[in-house]
Amino acid sequence: MSVSDMFIALQGVLTADQDIREEIRKVVQALEQTAREILTLLQGVHQGAGFQDIPKKCQKAREHFSTVRTQLESLKTKFPADQYYRFHEHWRFVLQRLVFLAAFVVYLESETLVTREAVAEILGIEADRERGFHLDIEDYLSGVLTLASELARLAVNSVTAGDYSRPLRISTFINELDSGFRLLNLKNDSLRKRYDGLKYDVKKIEEVVYDLSIRGLNKEATVGEGEEK
Repeated sequence: MSVSDMFIALQGVLTADQDIREEIRKVVQALEQTAREILTLLQGVHQGAGFQDIPKKCQKAREHFSTVRTQLESLKTKFPADQYYRFHEHWRFVLQRLVFLAAFVVYLESETLVTREAVAEILGIEADRERGFHLDIEDYLSGVLTLASELARLAVNSVTAGDYSRPLRISTFINELDSGFRLLNLKNDSLRKRYDGLKYDVKKIEEVVYDLSIRGLNKEATVGEGEEK
């Protein structure tokens, strides 16, 4: 084979690879649009009236996840099944965003942390790497850390809306989350930097709870919870 023929063959491989990346890019763009729609919907909970409408917003968000599942199903077909990590960078950020959104919905519904397996089910993908297109552990953890930041914001807005018990519950949840992350030996630089930001979320929520305590509103919140039970 001549040098010219060798390079012609290499160009064929490069062209095929570029075609795959372009097809992936198109699906990822659609996923990003759906993620924006879900985020816009859920951002409504930060408004005063939004606290009264959380179940409806969560239901609508779950309906949008059916579109996500269809789009991810399409994404699976755009590249060879054994080359997940070769193209992973293309969808990593949007997948982390979708994890956060799924985790936020589950928290709003039950005030619990969604498992990686449950997120994978919501997204219609696998939890186990061996089974194909899956939810990478680091992507799951990154999405959970984004949830922490969102809940810190929700704690502040809860007080503005007159919901004084929610920040106390968020504080308990975030502290449990922080304890969980402390059990991990994080080697990924990006994930480690994201985790370092969690301490600021913890501090922010602690300041909200402290302010409620100073104003005596934490007692009011505790009494209110007791009456509801």
